[in-house]
Amino acid sequence: MAVDFEKLIKNMIMPLVVNPDDVLVKILFDDENTVNIQLLVNEADLGRVIGKGGKIASAMRTIVYAGASKEGKRVQIDIDSF
Repeated sequence: MAVDFEKLIKNMIMPLVVNPDDVLVKILFDDENTVNIQLLVNEADLGRVIGKGGKIASAMRTIVYAGASKEGKRVQIDIDSF
């Protein structure tokens, strides 16, 4: 059973942001070993998504890494605003 990384990240991020319509999750690269994901949020929500000291971003990455490790993949998540 493959992990739907886009859905997983959106489900974690949506309750945190004020502008949920501006959340965009794109898989930039996906092969047998690596997945590169870009998370774009409104500039006003960037601090909420990253969290104080990067704790929320770190926790989110940990959860996604756990799902990816079941498939034997490595995941890189880039968080940015627009």
